[in-house]
Amino acid sequence: MKLKLFITCLAITCLTIVVSTSCEKKTDCKFTLKTIDSAGFPLANAVIKLYANVKTSSGATVEADLKAEGVSDASGISTYTFKLPAILDIKATFGSKIGVGIIKLEEGK
Repeated sequence: MKLKLFITCLAITCLTIVVSTSCEKKTDCKFTLKTIDSAGFPLANAVIKLYANVKTSSGATVEADLKAEGVSDASGISTYTFKLPAILDIKATFGSKIGVGIIKLEEGK
């Protein structure tokens, strides 16, 4: 009788673990940004700023708390992680050169 009870409890525990972990979705997105010049050469030590602009109820645009900053490595690469979904503006500065862009992070893409 004790063996049947133990096996039943073990089966219920295993089933609960499988069901609860299989439904969890990862909401982190790791992406790599490569900074290059107009000739296609990587820019080392470029200063990268990622930020989200939002509109307030008064119609003004402000920078949200969702932001990150970094510096590209010798290959022009910098890596970031954000929660999904997110739309971020990108501003890269290298000396007097400035590049801008946008990235849209969506689940499954």
